[in-house]
Amino acid sequence: MAAAVITKQDAPRGTRAQEDYLEQILSLIEKKGYARVVDIAKNLNIAQASVTGMIQRMDAEGLVSYEKYRGVILTSEGEKIARAIINRHESLTKFFKLFGLYDDTIYDDIEGIEHHMSPPTLATIQALTEELKKQPALLSRVKSKVFQAT
Repeated sequence: MAAAVITKQDAPRGTRAQEDYLEQILSLIEKKGYARVVDIAKNLNIAQASVTGMIQRMDAEGLVSYEKYRGVILTSEGEKIARAIINRHESLTKFFKLFGLYDDTIYDDIEGIEHHMSPPTLATIQALTEELKKQPALLSRVKSKVFQAT
């Protein structure tokens, strides 16, 4: 199955912090059925007051719908962005896993680069991932060069 390619129109927008919040909100909703400020704060290791402030700004921008004491839901625009963020994260994870890197290393590296990646770069990585999966001999040669260099 080919990876979904993010187009310029689907590219996440907003600040890195907003992207982290949207990703976290979608994750909570998918796991628990709801997202509350207290859960977002705990998962992002941020004070609840800070989370409330950001959620209120995102509500004003139309990315989430927030009611005090009721929780947070994503608007259709917020969900679209959150799904693009998760797709980007998953695509990068699949790429780095091909090379046998440690999960902690992959996570740290992705957190460092994912918010700065353009849609064409992500599409390139997605295509390269698919091609490397189809060519195990090439993948093996690349992996051997990577581990020689480290």
